[in-house]
Amino acid sequence: MGLTALLAVIQSVLLWQAHAGIKRVIYLQVSDDEITRGVERITRTGPLMDLAGYLFLGTGIAFIIWLYRARENTEIFKPRFAGSYQGGYNSGSGAHRHAKGWAVGGWFCPIVQFWYPLQVVQDVVSASEPSSEPGAAKSGGIKALLSAWWASWTVFWVLLTVGGSFAGISFIVWMVRLVDAAEAADNGGSVDIYDLQTFMIRVALGVDIGFTVAAVALIVAAVTIAVLMLRVGSWQQATADALIPQPAQASSPLGRPQTASYPPPGPQDSVLPEPPQYAPRQLPGFTTQPPPKTFPSYSSPQQPDDLKPRPPTASV
Repeated sequence: MGLTALLAVIQSVLLWQAHAGIKRVIYLQVSDDEITRGVERITRTGPLMDLAGYLFLGTGIAFIIWLYRARENTEIFKPRFAGSYQGGYNSGSGAHRHAKGWAVGGWFCPIVQFWYPLQVVQDVVSASEPSSEPGAAKSGGIKALLSAWWASWTVFWVLLTVGGSFAGISFIVWMVRLVDAAEAADNGGSVDIYDLQTFMIRVALGVDIGFTVAAVALIVAAVTIAVLMLRVGSWQQATADALIPQPAQASSPLGRPQTASYPPPGPQDSVLPEPPQYAPRQLPGFTTQPPPKTFPSYSSPQQPDDLKPRPPTASV
Protein backbone atom coordinates (compact mmCIF):
# COMPACT_ATOMS: atom_id res chain seq x y z
CA MET A 1 0.00 0.00 0.00
CA GLY A 2 2.83 2.37 0.79
CA LEU A 3 4.57 1.69 -2.52
CA THR A 4 1.34 2.11 -4.45
CA ALA A 5 0.63 5.47 -2.81
CA LEU A 6 4.22 6.63 -3.42
CA LEU A 7 4.00 5.70 -7.09
CA ALA A 8 0.73 7.60 -7.40
CA VAL A 9 2.44 10.72 -6.02
CA ILE A 10 5.28 10.34 -8.53
CA GLN A 11 2.81 10.04 -11.40
CA SER A 12 0.96 13.14 -10.22
CA VAL A 13 4.18 15.15 -10.15
CA LEU A 14 5.10 13.98 -13.65
CA LEU A 15 1.68 14.98 -14.97
CA TRP A 16 2.03 18.52 -13.65
CA GLN A 17 5.53 18.79 -15.07
CA ALA A 18 4.23 17.78 -18.48
CA HIS A 19 1.30 20.20 -18.41
CA ALA A 20 3.24 23.14 -19.82
CA GLY A 21 4.56 21.00 -22.67
CA ILE A 22 1.05 19.77 -23.47
CA LYS A 23 -0.18 23.36 -23.73
CA ARG A 24 2.59 24.20 -26.17
CA VAL A 25 1.75 21.14 -28.27
CA ILE A 26 -1.94 22.02 -28.39
CA TYR A 27 -1.22 25.62 -29.34
CA LEU A 28 1.20 24.43 -32.05
CA GLN A 29 4.12 26.27 -30.46
CA VAL A 30 6.65 23.44 -30.74
CA SER A 31 8.93 22.29 -33.47
CA ASP A 32 9.15 18.83 -34.94
CA ASP A 33 12.17 18.00 -32.77
CA GLU A 34 10.29 18.95 -29.61
CA ILE A 35 7.35 16.81 -30.65
CA THR A 36 9.70 13.87 -31.21
CA ARG A 37 11.31 14.32 -27.79
CA GLY A 38 7.87 14.56 -26.18
CA VAL A 39 6.77 11.32 -27.78
CA GLU A 40 9.95 9.62 -26.59
CA ARG A 41 9.38 10.94 -23.06
CA ILE A 42 5.85 9.57 -23.07
CA THR A 43 7.14 6.24 -24.35
CA ARG A 44 9.64 6.00 -21.48
CA THR A 45 6.92 6.62 -18.91
CA GLY A 46 4.92 3.68 -20.28
CA PRO A 47 6.70 1.05 -18.12
CA LEU A 48 6.09 3.23 -15.07
CA MET A 49 2.37 3.21 -15.79
CA ASP A 50 2.47 -0.55 -16.21
CA LEU A 51 4.31 -0.93 -12.91
CA ALA A 52 1.69 1.21 -11.17
CA GLY A 53 -1.08 -0.98 -12.57
CA TYR A 54 0.62 -4.24 -11.54
CA LEU A 55 1.41 -2.90 -8.08
CA PHE A 56 -2.13 -1.68 -7.55
CA LEU A 57 -3.52 -5.06 -8.64
CA GLY A 58 -1.15 -6.97 -6.37
CA THR A 59 -2.03 -4.74 -3.42
CA GLY A 60 -5.74 -5.33 -3.98
CA ILE A 61 -5.30 -9.10 -4.14
CA ALA A 62 -3.18 -9.16 -0.97
CA PHE A 63 -5.72 -7.06 0.93
CA ILE A 64 -8.65 -9.27 -0.12
CA ILE A 65 -6.74 -12.36 1.04
CA TRP A 66 -6.08 -10.71 4.39
CA LEU A 67 -9.74 -9.71 4.77
CA TYR A 68 -10.95 -13.22 3.97
CA ARG A 69 -8.57 -14.79 6.51
CA ALA A 70 -9.51 -12.23 9.16
CA ARG A 71 -13.16 -13.09 8.51
CA GLU A 72 -12.41 -16.79 8.99
CA ASN A 73 -10.59 -16.09 12.26
CA THR A 74 -13.66 -14.43 13.72
CA GLU A 75 -15.64 -17.63 13.20
CA ILE A 76 -13.13 -19.44 15.44
CA PHE A 77 -13.03 -16.73 18.09
CA LYS A 78 -16.81 -16.22 18.17
CA PRO A 79 -18.40 -19.29 16.54
CA ARG A 80 -21.91 -18.48 17.81
CA PHE A 81 -21.97 -15.51 15.41
CA ALA A 82 -20.63 -17.38 12.38
CA GLY A 83 -24.06 -18.23 10.98
CA SER A 84 -25.73 -14.93 11.81
CA TYR A 85 -25.83 -12.97 8.58
CA GLN A 86 -28.29 -11.60 5.99
CA GLY A 87 -30.59 -9.89 8.45
CA GLY A 88 -29.35 -11.50 11.65
CA TYR A 89 -27.00 -8.68 12.51
CA ASN A 90 -26.94 -7.28 16.01
CA SER A 91 -24.69 -4.28 16.44
CA GLY A 92 -24.06 -5.13 20.05
CA SER A 93 -23.10 -8.78 19.53
CA GLY A 94 -20.58 -8.53 16.71
CA ALA A 95 -22.46 -10.89 14.39
CA HIS A 96 -21.81 -10.69 10.64
CA ARG A 97 -24.29 -9.15 8.25
CA HIS A 98 -23.04 -11.08 5.21
CA ALA A 99 -21.74 -14.55 4.44
CA LYS A 100 -18.03 -15.20 4.26
CA GLY A 101 -17.94 -15.20 0.45
CA TRP A 102 -18.90 -11.53 0.36
CA ALA A 103 -15.47 -10.68 1.72
CA VAL A 104 -14.30 -11.32 -1.85
CA GLY A 105 -17.42 -10.91 -3.99
CA GLY A 106 -18.44 -7.62 -2.45
CA TRP A 107 -15.60 -5.84 -4.26
CA PHE A 108 -16.65 -7.02 -7.73
CA CYS A 109 -20.43 -7.19 -7.61
CA PRO A 110 -21.92 -4.05 -9.24
CA ILE A 111 -23.91 -1.54 -7.18
CA VAL A 112 -23.40 -3.34 -3.83
CA GLN A 113 -19.67 -2.74 -4.11
CA PHE A 114 -20.31 0.75 -2.74
CA TRP A 115 -21.34 -0.47 0.73
CA TYR A 116 -20.89 -4.26 1.10
CA PRO A 117 -17.09 -4.13 1.57
CA LEU A 118 -17.50 -1.47 4.27
CA GLN A 119 -20.01 -3.63 6.13
CA VAL A 120 -17.75 -6.67 5.90
CA VAL A 121 -14.81 -4.74 7.35
CA GLN A 122 -17.01 -3.25 10.07
CA ASP A 123 -18.20 -6.71 11.09
CA VAL A 124 -14.68 -8.11 11.12
CA VAL A 125 -13.50 -5.25 13.32
CA SER A 126 -16.46 -5.72 15.69
CA ALA A 127 -16.02 -9.50 15.90
CA SER A 128 -12.26 -9.16 16.49
CA GLU A 129 -12.70 -7.06 19.60
CA PRO A 130 -10.97 -8.85 22.49
CA SER A 131 -12.77 -9.53 25.75
CA SER A 132 -10.10 -7.58 27.62
CA GLU A 133 -11.07 -4.36 25.77
CA PRO A 134 -14.88 -4.16 25.77
CA GLY A 135 -16.24 -1.43 23.52
CA ALA A 136 -12.96 -0.87 21.69
CA ALA A 137 -14.51 -1.64 18.28
CA LYS A 138 -17.21 0.98 18.88
CA SER A 139 -14.84 3.70 20.02
CA GLY A 140 -14.61 7.03 18.26
CA GLY A 141 -11.12 6.33 16.95
CA ILE A 142 -12.14 3.12 15.19
CA LYS A 143 -15.26 4.75 13.73
CA ALA A 144 -13.18 7.66 12.45
CA LEU A 145 -10.72 5.29 10.79
CA LEU A 146 -13.52 3.35 9.12
CA SER A 147 -15.27 6.49 7.87
CA ALA A 148 -12.06 8.10 6.60
CA TRP A 149 -10.98 4.90 4.87
CA TRP A 150 -14.23 4.28 3.05
CA ALA A 151 -14.78 7.94 2.10
CA SER A 152 -11.27 8.30 0.66
CA TRP A 153 -11.48 4.95 -1.12
CA THR A 154 -14.83 5.88 -2.68
CA VAL A 155 -13.45 9.22 -3.88
CA PHE A 156 -10.43 7.49 -5.39
CA TRP A 157 -12.50 4.81 -7.11
CA VAL A 158 -15.01 7.30 -8.54
CA LEU A 159 -12.25 9.57 -9.85
CA LEU A 160 -10.38 6.60 -11.30
CA THR A 161 -13.37 5.17 -13.13
CA VAL A 162 -15.66 8.12 -13.84
CA GLY A 163 -12.84 10.62 -14.29
CA GLY A 164 -10.91 8.29 -16.56
CA SER A 165 -13.98 7.59 -18.65
CA PHE A 166 -14.75 11.32 -18.90
CA ALA A 167 -11.21 12.08 -20.03
CA GLY A 168 -11.35 9.36 -22.69
CA ILE A 169 -14.73 10.50 -24.00
CA SER A 170 -13.56 14.12 -24.04
CA PHE A 171 -10.52 13.19 -26.12
CA ILE A 172 -12.70 11.31 -28.60
CA VAL A 173 -15.03 14.31 -28.89
CA TRP A 174 -12.04 16.59 -29.46
CA MET A 175 -10.73 14.33 -32.21
CA VAL A 176 -14.13 14.30 -33.95
CA ARG A 177 -14.35 18.09 -33.81
CA LEU A 178 -10.80 18.36 -35.10
CA VAL A 179 -11.62 16.16 -38.10
CA ASP A 180 -14.72 18.23 -38.83
CA ALA A 181 -12.66 21.42 -38.68
CA ALA A 182 -10.10 19.96 -41.06
CA GLU A 183 -12.81 19.00 -43.55
CA ALA A 184 -14.33 22.48 -43.31
CA ALA A 185 -10.93 24.03 -44.00
CA ASP A 186 -10.46 21.79 -47.06
CA ASN A 187 -13.81 22.96 -48.41
CA GLY A 188 -12.70 26.58 -48.13
CA GLY A 189 -14.66 27.43 -45.01
CA SER A 190 -13.40 29.39 -42.03
CA VAL A 191 -12.34 27.40 -38.99
CA ASP A 192 -11.84 28.75 -35.46
CA ILE A 193 -9.32 26.30 -34.04
CA TYR A 194 -8.89 28.35 -30.88
CA ASP A 195 -12.03 26.82 -29.35
CA LEU A 196 -10.69 23.31 -29.98
CA GLN A 197 -7.39 24.19 -28.38
CA THR A 198 -9.03 25.73 -25.33
CA PHE A 199 -11.27 22.67 -24.94
CA MET A 200 -8.31 20.30 -24.97
CA ILE A 201 -6.35 22.45 -22.52
CA ARG A 202 -9.25 22.29 -20.09
CA VAL A 203 -9.48 18.52 -20.46
CA ALA A 204 -5.74 18.17 -19.72
CA LEU A 205 -6.04 20.45 -16.68
CA GLY A 206 -9.01 18.43 -15.43
CA VAL A 207 -7.03 15.22 -15.76
CA ASP A 208 -4.15 16.68 -13.75
CA ILE A 209 -6.42 17.95 -10.98
CA GLY A 210 -8.45 14.75 -10.88
CA PHE A 211 -5.40 12.53 -10.70
CA THR A 212 -3.86 14.66 -7.94
CA VAL A 213 -7.04 14.46 -5.83
CA ALA A 214 -7.17 10.71 -6.49
CA ALA A 215 -3.56 10.33 -5.32
CA VAL A 216 -4.30 12.20 -2.09
CA ALA A 217 -7.41 10.06 -1.53
CA LEU A 218 -5.38 6.90 -2.14
CA ILE A 219 -2.80 7.98 0.44
CA VAL A 220 -5.49 8.61 3.05
CA ALA A 221 -7.14 5.26 2.27
CA ALA A 222 -3.83 3.41 2.50
CA VAL A 223 -2.88 4.96 5.85
CA THR A 224 -6.28 4.45 7.50
CA ILE A 225 -6.79 0.86 6.35
CA ALA A 226 -3.21 -0.02 7.33
CA VAL A 227 -3.88 1.24 10.87
CA LEU A 228 -7.11 -0.78 10.97
CA MET A 229 -5.33 -3.91 9.75
CA LEU A 230 -2.67 -3.57 12.44
CA ARG A 231 -5.33 -3.05 15.11
CA VAL A 232 -7.40 -6.05 14.01
CA GLY A 233 -4.27 -8.18 13.73
CA SER A 234 -3.18 -7.32 17.28
CA TRP A 235 -6.67 -8.04 18.63
CA GLN A 236 -6.88 -11.40 16.91
CA GLN A 237 -3.38 -12.33 18.04
CA ALA A 238 -4.26 -11.50 21.64
CA THR A 239 -7.41 -13.61 21.41
CA ALA A 240 -5.49 -16.50 19.86
CA ASP A 241 -2.87 -16.37 22.63
CA ALA A 242 -5.63 -16.51 25.23
CA LEU A 243 -7.21 -19.58 23.59
CA ILE A 244 -3.97 -21.58 23.36
CA PRO A 245 -3.34 -23.44 26.67
CA GLN A 246 -0.01 -22.66 28.29
CA PRO A 247 2.18 -25.51 29.67
CA ALA A 248 1.97 -25.98 33.44
CA GLN A 249 5.00 -25.00 35.52
CA ALA A 250 6.13 -26.40 38.86
CA SER A 251 5.51 -24.02 41.75
CA SER A 252 7.65 -23.43 44.81
CA PRO A 253 6.16 -23.40 48.31
CA LEU A 254 5.82 -19.62 48.01
CA GLY A 255 3.62 -19.96 44.92
CA ARG A 256 6.25 -18.78 42.45
CA PRO A 257 7.23 -20.82 39.38
CA GLN A 258 10.18 -23.00 40.27
CA THR A 259 12.95 -23.08 37.73
CA ALA A 260 16.11 -25.10 37.81
CA SER A 261 19.25 -23.09 38.43
CA TYR A 262 22.55 -24.28 37.09
CA PRO A 263 25.96 -22.77 37.76
CA PRO A 264 27.63 -21.15 34.81
CA PRO A 265 30.12 -23.33 32.94
CA GLY A 266 33.72 -22.86 33.95
CA PRO A 267 37.12 -24.50 33.85
CA GLN A 268 36.12 -26.93 36.59
CA ASP A 269 33.67 -28.61 34.20
CA SER A 270 36.57 -30.20 32.30
CA VAL A 271 38.03 -31.90 35.47
CA LEU A 272 36.66 -35.30 36.37
CA PRO A 273 35.19 -35.46 39.89
CA GLU A 274 36.87 -37.53 42.56
CA PRO A 275 35.24 -40.83 43.49
CA PRO A 276 33.17 -40.71 46.71
CA GLN A 277 34.69 -41.90 49.98
CA TYR A 278 32.67 -44.21 52.19
CA ALA A 279 33.26 -44.89 55.92
CA PRO A 280 33.51 -48.57 57.02
CA ARG A 281 30.31 -50.05 58.31
CA GLN A 282 30.11 -52.58 61.19
CA LEU A 283 28.47 -55.83 60.22
CA PRO A 284 26.49 -57.99 62.69
CA GLY A 285 28.57 -60.64 64.50
CA PHE A 286 31.89 -58.94 63.87
CA THR A 287 33.92 -56.61 66.01
CA THR A 288 35.84 -53.62 64.92
CA GLN A 289 38.85 -54.42 67.17
CA PRO A 290 42.14 -54.45 65.28
CA PRO A 291 43.78 -57.85 64.78
CA PRO A 292 46.73 -58.78 67.05
CA LYS A 293 50.13 -57.71 65.85
CA THR A 294 51.77 -61.05 66.86
CA PHE A 295 50.36 -64.51 66.77
CA PRO A 296 50.93 -66.97 69.72
CA SER A 297 53.61 -69.63 69.33
CA TYR A 298 52.47 -73.19 69.88
CA SER A 299 55.91 -74.20 71.25
CA SER A 300 55.90 -71.68 74.05
CA PRO A 301 54.82 -72.82 77.49
CA GLN A 302 52.33 -70.02 77.69
CA GLN A 303 49.74 -71.69 75.58
CA PRO A 304 46.17 -71.42 76.51
CA ASP A 305 44.48 -74.31 78.10
CA ASP A 306 42.32 -75.08 75.16
CA LEU A 307 45.41 -75.52 72.96
CA LYS A 308 47.39 -77.87 75.37
CA PRO A 309 47.39 -81.61 74.44
CA ARG A 310 45.05 -83.67 76.56
CA PRO A 311 45.70 -87.26 77.85
CA PRO A 312 43.87 -89.96 76.08
CA THR A 313 40.77 -91.21 77.79
CA ALA A 314 39.55 -94.74 77.83
CA SER A 315 36.44 -95.43 75.99
CA VAL A 316 33.90 -97.78 77.42
